[in-house]
Amino acid sequence: MELLDLLGRRWALRVVWELRGDEGLTFRELRGRCDDVSSSVLTERVRELSEAGVVGRDESGYVLTPRGRELFDLLMPLDAWARRWVRPRPGAAPRSRR
Repeated sequence: MELLDLLGRRWALRVVWELRGDEGLTFRELRGRCDDVSSSVLTERVRELSEAGVVGRDESGYVLTPRGRELFDLLMPLDAWARRWVRPRPGAAPRSRR
């Protein structure tokens, strides 16, 4: 339950989502992708995710660890399910269903 509590904290899942690529992100790049998150909150979330073994660092910046990649893979079916239930925004082009 501790990991679920962590993932329920503001910005935690967004950090995991933004680190999904193969290249690491610097703190500045990660913050830029996380819109309005404050530096202090982002620092705290990255620290907590690091302590949980989900986020690590390499020569290019912050990355998902193998545990983080596994978590991301588990989140993908939830993302697919959520996309099916999204209400279209007014004026947005209709989305095709796969």
